[in-house]
This record gives sequence, C-alpha cells and structure tokens, in this order.
Amino acid sequence: MKWTGRFEGYHAAAFRKDLISGLIVGVIAIPLGMAFAIASGVKPEYGIYTTIVAGILISLLGGSKFQIGGPTGAFIPILFAIVMQYGYENLLLAGFLAGIILFVMGALKLGALIKFIPRPVTIGFTAGIAVIIFSGQIANFLGLRDIEKHENFFPNMKEIMMQMSTFNMYSIVTAGICLLVIVWTPRMLPKVPGALVGLVVSSVVAALFFEGNVATIGSTYGAIPSTLPHFHFPHMTWERIEIVIRPAFIIAMLGSIESLLSAVVADGMTGSRHNSNRELMGQGIANMITPLFGGIPATGAIARTATNIKNGAVSPMSGIVHGVVVLLVLIVLAPYASRIPLASMAPILMLVAWNMSERKEFMHILKTKTSDSIVLLLTFLLTVCTNLTTAVEVGLILAVLLFVKRMSEILKVAKGLPDPTVKHEKVKAHMVNKGHDCPQINMYTIEGPLFFGAANMFEKSIMDTIHSRPKILLLRMAKVPFMDTTGESNLASLVNHFVKFGGIVLMTGVQPQPLEILRKTGLYELITSEHFFEHTGEAIDYALSRLDTEKCVGCKHFAFRECTALSKGESCLISNLI
Repeated sequence: MKWTGRFEGYHAAAFRKDLISGLIVGVIAIPLGMAFAIASGVKPEYGIYTTIVAGILISLLGGSKFQIGGPTGAFIPILFAIVMQYGYENLLLAGFLAGIILFVMGALKLGALIKFIPRPVTIGFTAGIAVIIFSGQIANFLGLRDIEKHENFFPNMKEIMMQMSTFNMYSIVTAGICLLVIVWTPRMLPKVPGALVGLVVSSVVAALFFEGNVATIGSTYGAIPSTLPHFHFPHMTWERIEIVIRPAFIIAMLGSIESLLSAVVADGMTGSRHNSNRELMGQGIANMITPLFGGIPATGAIARTATNIKNGAVSPMSGIVHGVVVLLVLIVLAPYASRIPLASMAPILMLVAWNMSERKEFMHILKTKTSDSIVLLLTFLLTVCTNLTTAVEVGLILAVLLFVKRMSEILKVAKGLPDPTVKHEKVKAHMVNKGHDCPQINMYTIEGPLFFGAANMFEKSIMDTIHSRPKILLLRMAKVPFMDTTGESNLASLVNHFVKFGGIVLMTGVQPQPLEILRKTGLYELITSEHFFEHTGEAIDYALSRLDTEKCVGCKHFAFRECTALSKGESCLISNLI
C-alpha cells in the first residue's frame, strides 16, 4: 500500500490543525466508545481499546485521508447477539475473521461492488438497528432493576414491561439532565461536543446529589483499568470458525458499507477522493489486530469523520492523534470514567439511534408502494424481530429475486413487418395479423437483456408463435444490451431447432457483449458469419433472395413490397433471386 499523496507537503501548520481536530474528535470518541461497547454486551473498556487501536490503524492504513475509525452503532445488534449466544471470546474471533474478509475484499478490488447493495436493504436494516439501540437503552434511562438481557427484541420489551415498577427516579433525572444538555449545547455552543458536556454535567450532578442511588459503570462492570490489555490471540478451531463465520461476513459487510459511505461523505465535504479498495484493506488490518488487544469490530464513523473535517483536519494524522488522545485519557482518567452513571450513557445512544434511523428515507421508500417497499419493510422487521444476519440475507435474496422479476418483465419479443407508411419502412408489430404475415419469413424484434430470468420466456415466445415452420427466422437484436450463458443456451436451442429442419437464422444489429458470447460458445459459427447483418434492410434483402419462389406464387399476404411481383411469379424483379 502506497503512502503517495497522504502526507505530501506536510508541514508544522498542518500538524497544528490535525492536533486540534484530533483532540476534539478524541474527546468525543471516548463516551461513544464506552456506550457502544456496553450496548454490545461487553465491558466499556473494550470500546476504548477499539477506539485506540482501530482508530490509529484505520487512519494510518486506510484509503481516506480524513476517516475516523472506531466502534459504531451499526454493529451493536450483531455483536450483542454473538456475545449472548457464544460469549466474548467468540466475538473476538468473529471480528478477526471479519478483518480477513475485509482485507481480501480490498485485495480483490471489490470496493466498488458495495455500492450495488440495494438501498432498501441498507435503509431497512439501519432503521432496524436504530430501533434496537433505542429500545436497548430504555432500562438504563429508567434505572430498572433485575433486567435479564435477551437476544431478541420482543423478549427484551417484555422484560422491560415486567420490571417497569422498579424504575429509579434518580436515574430518570440524571438521564433527563444529560438529554437536555445534549440538545441544548449545539444551539448555544455549536463547536462544543454536546454528548461530552451532557455526560460530564449529569455525572457530576449524580455524584453530588445521588451518590449510591444511581448505577454506574464501576458498580455494574467493575473499575475501568488504566492500561491496555495484554496481547492475546483468539483461540481458533474449525468448530468455532463454523459458529461465527456467518456473523463475521455480516460484520465485514456492514463494516465495508459504513466505512465506504463515510469516505464518500468525507470526499463530498473536502473535494478529495478516497481509494475504496485500500480503505477495505486498511479496515481489514485494523479489525484483525484490534481483537488481539481485546477490542470489538470497528469501521469508519460518519459523524466523527465529519466532525474531524469541520475542525480543520488536513491529513490522516488527525485520526492518529484522536487515538493517542483516547489512550492518554484512559491512562489518566480511567478511575473517574468508572463513576459515569449508566443513565448518562442512555441518552447518548438514544440520540445516536435517532440520527441513524434514516426516518425520511424510510418513509419515502415506503410511500412508493413498490417492490422496494416490500424489501425495506421485510428487512426492517426481520432486523428487529429476529437478527441482523437473517435480515440482511433475506433482504438481499428478496431484492435479487424482485430485480430478476422486473428485468424479465422488461424483455419484449414482438413479431413485426415493415410499415410502408413510415419513413425507411420501419419494422412495426402492428403490421402483423392473420391476413398479413409472410409464411416463409418470420421476423422478431427483441428488446431487453437476454439472461437467465428471461431466457425461457424469450424462447417460448418465439416457438409458440411459429407453427408453419418458416424457412427463415430473422432476429433483430439491436436492443439486446446483455446476454448471459443461459440466454445463449436458449437461443442456441432455438437456432438448432431451425437448422435441424433446414431453416435459416439471420441476426441484425448484435451488440458487442452478446456477440462476444456467441463467438465464445460457438453459436456464431453455427449460424455462420454471412447471416449476421448490421441493418434490418440488408437482412430482409438477403432473406428475400433465399425464398422458395414457387410458394410465393398466388400468396395474398403481401408482407413486403416485393411480394406483389413474387405473387405474380415475376421473380426477375428481385435481384439475385434463387
């Protein structure tokens, strides 16, 4: 991976800007890192470790100059499910495998493919994740006691309802103060991070007035250590890999989507251009190394990246500074962080969920009442009611099936004849009727992609309309932009049928991609090169020259302008007539 351009012309003034932006983003990242870790079902310090290790590596090795990496809300449901089902050790393994997958995706230059994931699927699971994050903080906001955590949404909601009578007014006041400060700060102090101010103010109020009456990080998870954990490689066996490989793929997919989306946002704000494949490789390395220090999966964080840019970041150095700042805070202030109330963390995550919910886009797609609405709603409901892995898999499969269905409906096969009343006698479908249809030449116009979803319909459409075994089949292919091997196979079946009974197949206007497929499969040679034409008129002239003129005598269809002479037996009027 090359460093070209990332630090070119770097100077002291640029470093000062990176230092300021990195300091601000680092301060913002601390409460978020802890909050995301807690919501994911692990200790808060693991979120801090992730912010430090992954944050530095993503900035150092990624493909965007301004990307800030770390734990994000998108991972919460899948990480929580892994911890609940398989434990923390398997979470580390899943993150490590996800890192390998991300690196391979970047090495194979698959970065551009991420943009092809349907928008309804991403909006659906993002909105579902937002619901899960928001609902998951209700218990901490209200200070409910004896809450048993479950993997799925409805059991968790049932648990909250059952324990509603245990609410803690001190927790509600603490959470309310934090929420009000977060909402108020951007209006009065737009450059000050509201989440941090709300966390500090509510924590101080709780410490002064509600000491011992509100659950804190320390009382719930134990004191946060002021050092990084020791290097530890996850225990790896085939059995454990089989358990977490599917979640690892989902983590890799989510990580790639969010990191590249964040990089695109950064490009739009700065006028720069990221390297998507390098970004995936950098994300991959970061996610392989972070679990070795106890960290959870990480990706590019859109809000923190935007904050980084707004505060004057110049290079990846700001992201490295942000990681170092978090490390220094961990070493110096860890004992104080242990006294943060869980009720103070709840509003931060609730607002994260609200901001990531894509409410307007969700309603916009839903109002279209199309197949995209079905994909959106199903992905959303499955994310909330089952798990993210199932939701993404079903959403993608349904989106693909509906896409194939729509594309198959685009393909049109129409029998036609020249219309003498229009310029250049263009071929029109309405010219064909029972009394006006050449018995020897059948001409079809094919429009749309000839692929596996529509290939059978294409063959059936032509075969069903051919009963008299015409001598010549003319296929107008100018509007077929794409053909796959299934489409070629059905076309080959049709060609073989005609050749078997002594017929001739002509093709006009074949585009480059379908023509390449025909050459590779040998169908081009079967049809023979002299039966391919650029224009329909040339193919019609050729077809007329190959007619059985005896069958034309007395014919009353008059499908072509030459038919008047042929019907009278005046074959000499047609050049090269055989």
